[in-house]
Amino acid sequence: MNLKSSYDVVMPPKKLEMTVGELAIRAGVAPSAVRYYEDRGLIFSRRTTGNQRRYHRAMLRRVAFIRASQAAGIPLATIGSVLEALGEHESPTKSMWHRASQRWVDDLDERIALLQRMRDLMDSCVGCGCLSMKACMLLNPGDAYAQQGLGNNRLITDSCERKLEATD
Repeated sequence: MNLKSSYDVVMPPKKLEMTVGELAIRAGVAPSAVRYYEDRGLIFSRRTTGNQRRYHRAMLRRVAFIRASQAAGIPLATIGSVLEALGEHESPTKSMWHRASQRWVDDLDERIALLQRMRDLMDSCVGCGCLSMKACMLLNPGDAYAQQGLGNNRLITDSCERKLEATD
């Protein structure tokens, strides 16, 4: 007995390949981002006889991996080094993400600490009012220039020393 009604929806078979636009829409990125990721070797496509790009479904997970990594502040070069271990039609797995993210934790912790120090220094920078490119604690940590003298004195001394060296 066949219970199939005329209202049953027949789902199309899953497409193994997508165009640039289809991949972009499904991945939530701009088509230019898809092409950029391909130019950087992070994702792959094949060309049709009409020279159009076709992306394997595995690229969806790769783009998701790239976006999640970028959201964590990981540079594309670092992301690429992780993806190099995969074949062209392979997608990252959960365990791969776990291994990669564990390696990145120390780097992220360092960057977080640096950003917190910069945030704390910004209050003192605005408070001191110097706005000096030479004496600012943000641009000159540890006040390295202080040992060379102040402003014009340092410039004059440097200039005189160069002239003396030239005459020797």
